[in-house]
Amino acid sequence: MADFVRTLSREVLNTGPNGAETREWLVANGLGGYASGSVSGAVTRRYHGLLIAALPAPLGRVLMLSQLSDVAIDADGRHYRLSCRDTGGDPGGGETGEEGQTAALQEFRMEAGLPVWRFRAGGAVIEKQVVLPHGQNIVHVTYRVMEAKAPVQLRLRPVLAFRTLESAVDRPLAGAYRITASGQQYEVSAGPDLPVLRMAIEGGDFPMTLDGGIRRDVYYRVEDERGYQSRGSLWTPGYFSGEVGAGQSITFAAATEDWWRLEALPPADVLGFEAERRRRIIQTAHPSLRDGAMAELVLSADSFLFVPAGRVADQMRARAEGDEVRTVIAGYHWFTDWGRDTMIALEGLTLATGRHLEAGWILHTFGHYIRDGLIPNMFPDGKDRGLYHTADATLWFFHALHRYLGVTGDRDTLRLLLPKLREVIDFHRRGTRFGIGVDPRDGLLRQGQEGYQLTWMDAKVDDWVVTPRRGKAVEINALWHNALRLMAGWLREEDGEAAARPLEELADQARASFNARFWCPSAGHLFDVVDGEHGDDIACRPNQIFAVSLDHPVLERERWEPVVETVRSRLLTPLGLRSLAPGCRDYKAKYFGDLRARDAAYHQGTVWGWLIGPYVDAWLKLHPEDKAGGRQLLEGFLPHLDEAGIGTISEIFDAEAPFTPRGCISQAWSVAEVLRCWVKTES
Repeated sequence: MADFVRTLSREVLNTGPNGAETREWLVANGLGGYASGSVSGAVTRRYHGLLIAALPAPLGRVLMLSQLSDVAIDADGRHYRLSCRDTGGDPGGGETGEEGQTAALQEFRMEAGLPVWRFRAGGAVIEKQVVLPHGQNIVHVTYRVMEAKAPVQLRLRPVLAFRTLESAVDRPLAGAYRITASGQQYEVSAGPDLPVLRMAIEGGDFPMTLDGGIRRDVYYRVEDERGYQSRGSLWTPGYFSGEVGAGQSITFAAATEDWWRLEALPPADVLGFEAERRRRIIQTAHPSLRDGAMAELVLSADSFLFVPAGRVADQMRARAEGDEVRTVIAGYHWFTDWGRDTMIALEGLTLATGRHLEAGWILHTFGHYIRDGLIPNMFPDGKDRGLYHTADATLWFFHALHRYLGVTGDRDTLRLLLPKLREVIDFHRRGTRFGIGVDPRDGLLRQGQEGYQLTWMDAKVDDWVVTPRRGKAVEINALWHNALRLMAGWLREEDGEAAARPLEELADQARASFNARFWCPSAGHLFDVVDGEHGDDIACRPNQIFAVSLDHPVLERERWEPVVETVRSRLLTPLGLRSLAPGCRDYKAKYFGDLRARDAAYHQGTVWGWLIGPYVDAWLKLHPEDKAGGRQLLEGFLPHLDEAGIGTISEIFDAEAPFTPRGCISQAWSVAEVLRCWVKTES
């Protein structure tokens, strides 16, 4: 595992505003579930936990195990807390003795994407590691005593509150819990409609002391900062206790799976198999992604690809057809799978990483979901049906399929999807849901319905749509033109010129109208929206870059330079593009505060990491020999891998220096676009 290690020293972890409490780790299980927390061990978010299980609808993702309160006791009876108690709370802290001190965190590292802590507790050095077996709702937490003059006593107290992932911290699914024991196997239950949490210790004699159950209020600092309920109650049934000598280890295992799955493999084998799986993932990727920071991002990419465990009927349908269901978690911790994000991220997550088969499964999965010419915008957690309120996700589907075909040449998938793509074009021509349809007067695609946010700039608070962009949006029409050209090419290859000609004519009309309508001479860049609710919108936004960056650019060649220069000078940062230029009305320099304040800034200046991808594409169209210049545009992301989500890339950043990371700590299209462009800029 040592080939792919990111290490944070004690000095780094104790430095400034990005210390051990604000840095976070995450391990996914390939089902949509995960384990995640702060490096310090403090539980600061409702999304933190050692086991967030992915369960069939209507439950969805459920927090089962919040944390392990872990204490080391040396031969002299001194207590050392291995996990921070300050903000996360320790429901059983009192029983360890108030004189207990926090063990010194000497080092934190991610070994091939798996978190490892090294503590000094008096004269002992102890390492702790978290592993999730792939495809299972199981977590292993292993403790290794690396150095000690005498055996160390460990007390491990499981702390829990069964709660759906999106529920407020004071809204558990159950008010009372029951624990049962059979030998060294323990089960916590809370009613017939809820899963059972199974727990055991492997590798040593660690009986559990049941102390009647303890509840304690816990303060979730980040939830408070974000304007959500920040105090909730956790419950603990008791603690495991036993001794571990130098060179020995024990593993705490917890699961919602049956006992036979939990006990099928010893912990050492689980770690070994997971390490090998991760090595193979890296070795399958493009050669330029097989070491250093890019290898870490390849492992991060793996965390987003998953089997939607909650949608059982979809899995059964796909397997009956000889297929598999795959989709993409848009971001951790709170996103589910989103159609737009999936299509944009598909190339970087799967094609750049050599996972071509899964790319095909993703395309088949979303092809099955097409309704009224649209793919779903997103699937709510715990639901088995998608929501379709998006104007661009379906157009990105054409782009993703084109990139897939360019790598795989998979004509069978093309032929399978062509009837559905014909349906998409037909629905868009005559009009479909949410006011999405072609204006027959100019061939441009318009969209918009009161109360809906249909483009990727989709912030909404209650009934307030922050950036409605109703009308003819610049990137929607760039994508529409690109889709028409791609579809015409596929029809030409499959059915001949006569089948392609009508779509080429539509594309010609859209291109002519686009260049006549979207260019703003007074600003020297493109309008963001034309024929909008309030006329044409001159706001300087990054959406115009797609008129250059897509495979079939809709913008006339002579206007590429001013558009790219405008984006470079007003929107480009080391970590992506601003969503609105400084000086524009509604510009916000920082993304912070409660939900309303954050959403007011979400697309009003906030930097989006994924937008570096289309900017690199446009840059290389103008400077095709300057791959080194394109690579430089990505280098600002490398220091970021040591902050926020360790070894991954955040969703968004403040619009101005120091570009503080915000939003999700790990975002699929941010990671995907850096991987894709790293390959593209390889000399």
